[in-house]
Amino acid sequence: MDYVSALLPPVVMAAFFIALVVTIVKSQGGPNKAKEDAVVDAAIARAEAARQADGTPAS
Repeated sequence: MDYVSALLPPVVMAAFFIALVVTIVKSQGGPNKAKEDAVVDAAIARAEAARQADGTPAS
């Protein structure tokens, strides 16, 4: 029975990792993609405007 207790933690971690990857893949795109893209675009625009206001040249 020692082999069961030795293999159980890696098997459980692998199952959780697979579930995490599946969740991430399923959440990509879909109806929220446009909303997420708009949030990122707005954040980039704010950062660019702040950099231009400071007079820092773009890299």
